[in-house]
Amino acid sequence: MRSDKIKRGLERMPHRALLCATGISREDMAKPFIAVATSRSDIVPGHIGMERLERFIERGICAAGGVPFFFGVPAICDGIAMGHGGMKYSLPSREIVADAVEAVVMAHYFDGLVCLTNCDKITPGMLMAMARINIPSIVVSAGPMLSGRYKGRRLSLVADTFEAIGRFKKGEITQEDLLELEGRACPGMGSCQGLYTANTMSCLTEAMGLSLPGCATALAGSAQKDRIASASGERIVNLVRRNTLPSTLMTKEAFENAIRVDMALGGSTNTVLHLVAIAAEAGVELPLELFDKLSKSTPHITSILPGGKYFMEDLDAAGGIPAITKRLSNLLNDLPTVSGKTVSQIAREAKIYDEDVIRPLKNPYHKEGGIAILRGNLAPDGAVVKQTAVSEGMLKFKGKAVVFNSEEEAMKEIMAGKIKKGNVVVIRYEGPRGGPGMREMLGPTAAIVGMGLSEDVALITDGRFSGGTQGPCIGHISPEAAIGGPLAALKDGDEIMIDIPHRKLEAKLTDVELRSRLSKWKMPEPKVKKGCLARYARFAAPANKGSVMI
Repeated sequence: MRSDKIKRGLERMPHRALLCATGISREDMAKPFIAVATSRSDIVPGHIGMERLERFIERGICAAGGVPFFFGVPAICDGIAMGHGGMKYSLPSREIVADAVEAVVMAHYFDGLVCLTNCDKITPGMLMAMARINIPSIVVSAGPMLSGRYKGRRLSLVADTFEAIGRFKKGEITQEDLLELEGRACPGMGSCQGLYTANTMSCLTEAMGLSLPGCATALAGSAQKDRIASASGERIVNLVRRNTLPSTLMTKEAFENAIRVDMALGGSTNTVLHLVAIAAEAGVELPLELFDKLSKSTPHITSILPGGKYFMEDLDAAGGIPAITKRLSNLLNDLPTVSGKTVSQIAREAKIYDEDVIRPLKNPYHKEGGIAILRGNLAPDGAVVKQTAVSEGMLKFKGKAVVFNSEEEAMKEIMAGKIKKGNVVVIRYEGPRGGPGMREMLGPTAAIVGMGLSEDVALITDGRFSGGTQGPCIGHISPEAAIGGPLAALKDGDEIMIDIPHRKLEAKLTDVELRSRLSKWKMPEPKVKKGCLARYARFAAPANKGSVMI
């Protein structure tokens, strides 16, 4: 066993003494040592229920003959960090999570790893660590939150809080409604109720074969989730004994399966960043063109929040990711998974319980998948949009630029009612280095939707968007403004052309004019000069390379 490095031989007597201090027996020394990286937290709703799941994982590991060792990693709630300086820390925390898991596991020579995760950057951070460490590993996600209820209507975080702010400003809802929504939209533990980044990443983790069937959609707090946690604990010991490594599972074909499922679901645009970053750790190259290629040949077969009508609880009741796999079986690569079953076996055994929640390929919600990659003189290295959350009438749009150098500037003007029909809101200097940290722009996008402007206003940025964003919102523009990307040259009144069907994002400026403006541009002073954000700003790769630290 790998852990023999710290527990066998005369020279390891001091090490065994320290291990004895943890309470394990001499008999335990002969068993596989299993690390459980837990991101339990009292402030992240998606993680507050993990203490119970830890017990079930522990139960499974012990039942299978392993010895569990738990350690903690940090977790940030993107919703709470949204709209202020705290969001700068969200994406960099992905690198911190990966480094923390690597450090603890490699220092102590564990035989296997269970990653207990749920929310936005924690899951990709743990997957990056799994690929980097390459010891037998399995993922347990803590599950989606139930919908809230008010006046006979189901509620979700984004539509009924972020977007409700705009509706309140318009006078469409009362102060009493606002307070009731605030208290009811998030009724308890779990990741937010739609295909935002947390739930999308859980779905893609299962699609890659790195968690057990049903794990992604089994609801937080449910007995089914407890059973999956226990089974995952048992399974990791089996994976250790078989020496099943992440490198045998995290192949290019597995990433292709994840992208296919992402496109079929209509998941968060953040998955482009995360899959590229995870693949880099696994030694797999995922060019943006691959996302676009697979999107064009994968129908969008669900209608889940924020761009649709259903909730994650509906996807789970309809059959979850195994049912999606069944629908896509002819498009997916048949590969092994941590469950011991192949993708085709999981698909054959799956059942589809609702033909509208998970539609047949011949009757999709959209002919193409959820994400499109745009290019043009504003995004020579690419930009990302969730096309299935854009209405038919806004797939092509021309408008006049209203340029802001930060999210705060933009939000102030939007809330003041100064954004008008026909505007393209441009938010720059919010990329990986310029932000730093590539903040999500859910506040501005939700305010635009809530104020009834989603059919008349577009938003483009070198920052990124929450999975909760809907409408013609284009992010990840590369190169970013802070390193002299074309976005830095834009001025108020410049005409912007968006053509999603033809994958174009252009400013009506000649190459000569663009070059002339950029020749006069000066790199701005760093916004942060110390700490982890300053390090991230110095070493972050561009968005099209996953915004990893290099």
